[in-house]
Amino acid sequence: MERFIEVSEGISLWVEARGPASAPALLLIMGANASGLAWPDALVDRLAQDYRVIRYDHRDTGASTWAFETKPYPLTRLAEDALAVLDALGHERAHVVGLSLGGFLVQWLMVAHPERLRSATVMCASALGGTPPLADGTAQAPIDPELLEFWSHMFEPRTREQEIAWRLENWRRLNGRVLPFEPEEFRALEERIMAHAGRADNPGAHARADYSALMRGAELPRVTVPTLVIATPEDPTTPASSSQHLAESLPCSTLVTIEGMGHALPRAVVPRVAEAILRHVHAVDGTRE
Repeated sequence: MERFIEVSEGISLWVEARGPASAPALLLIMGANASGLAWPDALVDRLAQDYRVIRYDHRDTGASTWAFETKPYPLTRLAEDALAVLDALGHERAHVVGLSLGGFLVQWLMVAHPERLRSATVMCASALGGTPPLADGTAQAPIDPELLEFWSHMFEPRTREQEIAWRLENWRRLNGRVLPFEPEEFRALEERIMAHAGRADNPGAHARADYSALMRGAELPRVTVPTLVIATPEDPTTPASSSQHLAESLPCSTLVTIEGMGHALPRAVVPRVAEAILRHVHAVDGTRE
């Protein structure tokens, strides 16, 4: 089932739901400037065997409304959009899974609206408020400097083919250095996203949105939402110690490490990610796979 949901005046989000309509809802929240199609179909279909799985395009991504230039917003608006999606589909509560910025949005929901979450899963994201210091007390850079330099060219004018090439190189860097990078897999993804969005320019609104209201990390120790933290050791944006720090900040958390995984969801990691999420949500629901 696909539909558009109006979350505020003039702003509509593309939403897709799969799985039994009577099953508990499981909401997937993607990262910054990313379409919901970045959640692999294989992962969605596996989760949808047991749950009503919902993925959607953030505003200013994919087929949703692009209007940041005339209607700017803080990043917390994206978290509120997630609740609006649940409301529109008639779900009072849901298991919520977030990757990258989606992981930060899930944490904000855990703090601001814990009553809406059956459980939370966070991957490829550190605790709200930044990364922890290294063991010797020195500051730790949260993102690889070479990746930051690469990202500084994100919005340069490019042809469609040049844009695909830039995105493939971005995925190659995010994939990490352990798992093989399959460029055709990610080319197919990006071509599908461009066709879905009806445009080939690089979304960038979320990089310009105010993030300050997200910084509620001091409140995490009071959160009682059952939370799975997935550590991704090859992630160039989130050191493994950051995932451990996040798990230690939450009193009701479980930490699972997916060896070899970076800041991406290639087909090689999908079975392990699905298994970890399903084990977590089934435990919360008191059911078994």
